[in-house]
Amino acid sequence: QVQLVESGGGLVEPGGSLRLSCIAKNIIFSNYVMGWYHQAPGKEREMVAHITHAKVTVYGDSMKGRVTIARDNAKNTVDLLMSSVKTEDSGVYYCYAIRVRGIEFWGQGIQVTVSS
Repeated sequence: QVQLVESGGGLVEPGGSLRLSCIAKNIIFSNYVMGWYHQAPGKEREMVAHITHAKVTVYGDSMKGRVTIARDNAKNTVDLLMSSVKTEDSGVYYCYAIRVRGIEFWGQGIQVTVSS
């Protein structure tokens, strides 16, 4: 079945950088807009970034300017490059896939902790 598998999370110092990766398995990758979402403890899940197959991007306001989303259509991967991270960036990050006018999928989520 379809799986979105995240990796790259962990502990990072404030101001540091981090790269999250997601591999989409058993999916027709070209049919899906990919994304990353962030859920801080006690808060709603929030869109960080989306990227189409053609690599058109859109960013949420909270992390705009500090994140870059990228996809490799040959590898079925989507990455989130984070820089100048803040403590409020801590939380669970979810890989996301949505087929236009169709079904959506979520990864299990991966923890990021920004702390000294």
